[in-house]
Amino acid sequence: MAPGQAPELIDTREQDYRGQRLGLPESGPGSVSPVARRVIALAIDWLAAMVVASFFAGYGSDGYALVTLAIFAVQTTALQWLMGSSFGQRLTGVAVVRVDGRRLGVLPLVGRTALVCLVIPAVIWDKDTRGLHDRLARTVCVRR
Repeated sequence: MAPGQAPELIDTREQDYRGQRLGLPESGPGSVSPVARRVIALAIDWLAAMVVASFFAGYGSDGYALVTLAIFAVQTTALQWLMGSSFGQRLTGVAVVRVDGRRLGVLPLVGRTALVCLVIPAVIWDKDTRGLHDRLARTVCVRR
């Protein structure tokens, strides 16, 4: 893909397993992570953000939900950039990697996390179970 070119949103190539089009193995480390692991990781990250937010905003206060969302976004983006996975992803054996194998950049991760926070882009998947947030950031969640 040429620099500045938008990622292809519809890929019609046939494949035998998730991630084959991306050059990923069928199973084991480096293969596309199961959706259940990613959902559990998301729940762990959200609970961690809720705990931290309760110290800042007080559980149930008016600003609690926004503080939780902000903490979730910051911790997810920072940890994925620094370590390749958030707290919950690390516990569930998931990593976020770029499709082209290069290092994760901060700006694509900020955009990816913003789309996760909007929810809808994260639940619209392709054949590889990559949400719109992953497609636009050119990332994929793989097994560690």
